[in-house]
Amino acid sequence: MSLWFSFFFSFFFFFFPLADLVKLAGLLLALLTAWYLGYFFAVLVPKETITTSIANLQDIGKKPVLRAPIPKRQKCDHWSPCSPGNYAYRILSGGGKEKLAKICFEDELLISKEKGNAGSGINIAIVNYHSGEMMTFIKNAPKGSLLLMVTHDDGSTRLKNDAKKLIEELGSKEIWNMKFRSSWAFIAAKGFKLPDNIQKEKINHSDKKNNRYGDWPAEIQIEGCIPGNLI
Repeated sequence: MSLWFSFFFSFFFFFFPLADLVKLAGLLLALLTAWYLGYFFAVLVPKETITTSIANLQDIGKKPVLRAPIPKRQKCDHWSPCSPGNYAYRILSGGGKEKLAKICFEDELLISKEKGNAGSGINIAIVNYHSGEMMTFIKNAPKGSLLLMVTHDDGSTRLKNDAKKLIEELGSKEIWNMKFRSSWAFIAAKGFKLPDNIQKEKINHSDKKNNRYGDWPAEIQIEGCIPGNLI
């Protein structure tokens, strides 16, 4: 036994010099100390504190998520509000069987599917521009009225020439170009002049090769702001 033990130490010292043994002993001591301190730390520190610390370390590398504020809804669903003293409007022609025409003025839906008064042909809403009261389907609009017109389905088949002439006198440049199921939107004023810088009319003809809804072209819209002191 003593012979074997002597042989073992001789072999160990032969292959591992004294300096290496000192390093190895230091390493083992350091590992033992680290294990003991970790155990001591785990016993003394509450588990909740350790969990929170680990979670905080994991969050360090995460990029902050920036969320843009939800945009405030504007009148007639405009992207930006009209200036004070201006009236907001939006007119939308129909598209297909389900998308009916809409006319909105100062956030009031005058004609729409929801109100149940949008139909085939030319939908017309007349707004009394003097008092702000809104009236629909008035044949003889008084002076100082704003007229908003949009089509749904077909507005040309039953449109007589005298009606076209009347709308032309209001400022329409496309009324004589109306075709079967053309999408058309038009804004006119009676008794006063609209600003030159607003879009007053838009038309989109039915074309089976380019239609969005089969036999119906895509709907079109005009929106903007009208000053309230034009009269």
